[in-house]
Amino acid sequence: MKILIVDGNVRAVNELNRSLGGTPSGEGYEAALKHLDPDLDITIIRPADDGPDCLPSGAKLSDFDGIAWTGSALNAYIDDEAVLNQLPLAKLTVASGIPVFGSCWGMQIVARAFGGQVRAIPKGREIGIGRMIQLTPEGVSHPMYSGKPACFSALTVHMDEVSVAPEGAVILAGNDYSDIQAFVMENDGLRFWGVQYHPEYTLAELAAIFRRYGQRLIDAGLFADQGALDRMANDWETLHNHPGRKDLAWQYGVDDNARLAERRMTELGNWLASI
Repeated sequence: MKILIVDGNVRAVNELNRSLGGTPSGEGYEAALKHLDPDLDITIIRPADDGPDCLPSGAKLSDFDGIAWTGSALNAYIDDEAVLNQLPLAKLTVASGIPVFGSCWGMQIVARAFGGQVRAIPKGREIGIGRMIQLTPEGVSHPMYSGKPACFSALTVHMDEVSVAPEGAVILAGNDYSDIQAFVMENDGLRFWGVQYHPEYTLAELAAIFRRYGQRLIDAGLFADQGALDRMANDWETLHNHPGRKDLAWQYGVDDNARLAERRMTELGNWLASI
């Protein structure tokens, strides 16, 4: 299959993340999808910097079997150039009828493009483990969640949320932080699945994000000081490299749904199977 990945971040953020031990958003998404299917033929585009007309020369959307939108440090409700560059492409990719999957920013930018609303989370940033994500009755029966428990945890980092879903969207999951943790649009020939969390992320990726946000997380009261942040980041890297470390998994409450790749990426695996 041919998959188009739309990297929602600006290059500067991607390079900062790389310098701190993380992975640029598009490359991280590619690694996750290829973990599920090594034979995928993947193309990455970067509209935040390159504008909406950023497909490779001679390529068109219909060349692809599926399209995945990554996360981003941008805010979908702010009208700066990097955001406005992505709105028409978000509308175009989903309106094409090609199966589209969006993580975090990917869900937010699609929501805005189709008339929904995005805002800063009133309760503040949700980062690390998104807990007690509960499926709605529609979510329990939806193929995106085949094999997923009705209540689960997931790797996450977001300070914004979809507050109003687009017309015709069906909400599949929510938790105490955000009422909309997942929605789909499958009306009028659309084939969009979106989640607020990050099934494509690893614990090591979250460790790099802790380091990137640094003082902002300390100021928000999520870490007592830089030493506490560094210890957690180092421990999460260790747990990523040694997933059998039950002591660290217990200490940080990282259950199998967040730690084990096959369970963490259930939604992505189901999406690939649906194409």
